Amino acid sequence: MSTSIETWEQRIAAADEAATMRAGVLFGVKRVEVRDVPLPVIGEHDVLVRVSAVGLCGTDAHIFAGHANYNTDEYGQPIPFDVEPQILGHEISGRIEEIGSEVSDLKIGQHVVIDQGLNCVSLRRTPLCGYCQTGDSHQCEFYAEHGITGLPGGLAEFIAVPAVNAVPFPAGLEVAEAALVEPLGCIVHSADTVMRARSRFHLNGSSSGLRVQSMLVCGAGPAGLMFTQYFRRVLGYEGLLLVSEPNEAKRKLAQRFGADHVVDPGYRDAVEAVHDYTSGKGVDLLIEASGAGRVLAFIPGLIKKQATVLLYGHGHAGVDLSVLNNLMFREPTLVTPVGASGGFEADGRPSAYLRALNLIESRQIEVAPFITHRYNSLEAVQNALGRDIHQPGYIKGVVTL
Repeated sequence: MSTSIETWEQRIAAADEAATMRAGVLFGVKRVEVRDVPLPVIGEHDVLVRVSAVGLCGTDAHIFAGHANYNTDEYGQPIPFDVEPQILGHEISGRIEEIGSEVSDLKIGQHVVIDQGLNCVSLRRTPLCGYCQTGDSHQCEFYAEHGITGLPGGLAEFIAVPAVNAVPFPAGLEVAEAALVEPLGCIVHSADTVMRARSRFHLNGSSSGLRVQSMLVCGAGPAGLMFTQYFRRVLGYEGLLLVSEPNEAKRKLAQRFGADHVVDPGYRDAVEAVHDYTSGKGVDLLIEASGAGRVLAFIPGLIKKQATVLLYGHGHAGVDLSVLNNLMFREPTLVTPVGASGGFEADGRPSAYLRALNLIESRQIEVAPFITHRYNSLEAVQNALGRDIHQPGYIKGVVTL
């Protein structure tokens, strides 16, 4: 996008009508408008994808509300939305509309999931940066991300990406479920990071090590529900699994997906409940998946000393950093993974996405039960992010086009 709102508007006005598309554009805090914008132009190694479905993520909500802005200038400072408007949406499935001249492994009409991140592999850079060499693509030295760092996202009729960022999926898989491959890929990467962490308590470790025997998931939104399923169904975790969540519908899903006990923190003190379930010891592993800043203050009372704490949720607005004092005193291993990193397949496609897609296809991980809101227009995005996402019955929204 351009460097000023005036220039951006002029580009739209000057664009040929046949080369435009409709998109939901974030022009300011809490202000999405549907506009005609230039249709993306693809290069020889790219594909143009007609968007089928876009999951609405907590990150979208934080950006929409003005709590976060990952589109930064060369000095790392956020660029205001009225200077560079943004098209959000990074959980994307679609159908290939056009292929570049050098693309031979994809076909027009094929259904695909989009990896929204650009890295050395997708940008065809050689040699790979040190992060891409180790599979940590979301930390690529040249990283950029559609829908998050300023590149146009999926809340539009079309999106253009490198062909290796398009992962085919069978036509029988519902497009709304396919869009959730991206967040599940993030769960896969997060679990991998916990497994590799040099911490006191290990998941499925050797018999001589201290195994994780108790864990707590804070928040049973889409991430918390996928974590619960992943640890039970994929990693085969058999220890105590607790979930803390104030919403009754989410607590019921957490139990269905494998939680031993669910805690309503509005009814019972979560620290007290966790101590009851762990004989006063606290948990070996805590996953913060709520993004609620107030939760950070309670973590020291929920964990054992030298426990592993996975900080997954984003947002945490309005929290004084002094809440970390008591946490640091307990010397936990803090794990803070981002995105769906995890290496590349031989054809350059992202491994974590393929793993996540397989889990959804095989129904090892269920995502349909927590898709509570479905929208069929870009015009619905304003109310979805501004109103619906805060309603008690909301768990996950997906826009289908």
